[in-house]
Amino acid sequence: MLRNVYISQTNCITPLGFDVASNVDMICHGTSAIQSHENTALMKGPFHAALIEDAALDMAFSKISHVTSFTRLEKMMLLALFPIVKESTLNDRTGFIVSTTKGNVSALENAKVENVQKAQLSTLAQTIATFFGFTTEPIVVSNACVSGILAVAIAKRLIQSQMYDQIYVVAGDEVTQFVLSGFNSFQAMSELPCKPYSIHRMGVTLGEAAAAVLVTSDPEKAKIKIVGESSINDANHISGPSRTGEGLVKSVENALNEAGVKSDDIDYISAHGTATPFNDEMEAIALNRLGLEKVPINSLKGFYGHTLGASGLLEAVIGIESVLNGQLFKSQGFDEIGVSQPINVIKKNQVKDLHYFLKTASGFGGCNTAVIFEKIIQ
Repeated sequence: MLRNVYISQTNCITPLGFDVASNVDMICHGTSAIQSHENTALMKGPFHAALIEDAALDMAFSKISHVTSFTRLEKMMLLALFPIVKESTLNDRTGFIVSTTKGNVSALENAKVENVQKAQLSTLAQTIATFFGFTTEPIVVSNACVSGILAVAIAKRLIQSQMYDQIYVVAGDEVTQFVLSGFNSFQAMSELPCKPYSIHRMGVTLGEAAAAVLVTSDPEKAKIKIVGESSINDANHISGPSRTGEGLVKSVENALNEAGVKSDDIDYISAHGTATPFNDEMEAIALNRLGLEKVPINSLKGFYGHTLGASGLLEAVIGIESVLNGQLFKSQGFDEIGVSQPINVIKKNQVKDLHYFLKTASGFGGCNTAVIFEKIIQ
């Protein structure tokens, strides 16, 4: 019989706050981190994004370390992990996963040999591991925009396989010139703050964040139980999702089967919701195929923008708070349905008893991941 697996601690570093409570408070009050910026070092002309203030980041980081050699992303990740790891005992039964899409890609803007090394994801993972004193080799998960939630699924599998008793997971990405230019070349960036699932949506808004969780086999102090997960690639296109939502459908079906629940049991869906024409449409089609069209759904990207490899984990952290507090948060930016199939987008904050929560994510290359969480009944 496979071991039960839980999430017992969470944290996040975002433009809305440097802990979970601050983020939830901002979301409850409808405060979005997305603002208009004019930073010629990042992009010519104004653009909308959710950016962490450098001064605030440096001030917070100075409270845990005075080392000046860490990159901006490393500071974000270290701050996210610090409250979770600081009082823990790390041994050979403790795993560590770093999840990111681009990592320290900004290091490549200065073409030096040492910067090429710094940009490697393995170097980023080892830097974080060394800071905290992890004794096992760090694992890197980098699979486009499903990376953050996929890392949770992988941690669950590793614990159930008896390789580890607990695994710390940190996910992070920052808004860089490389990332901005890439999405801009796809003509995928919105001229205004993104509007997931809206008829007025014009594309993605980018953001940056770091999130961290402790995945464990120990039920003591557990926040929530991980009961099902799956990741399927739809093999459709290098950047465009399957128009029928095939990969997402199969991911959710597998997760439901492992959890031993039906579509009717799901109380809330934290979806990907990038506000691009194809992603939102694909998700609506997939949810209808799964019989989930009436389940309350939101996208948190109206608050944070698309934080790439951090998005799945960050949104899971906030979703866990929804379950614990019995509260559904509105899908910021949504006004009028803009997809061909009906879905139950949350228009305003509401109180609801939540038992099963589904987190989904999709990304470039056709990757799709679904994880189902179950509320722990005390």
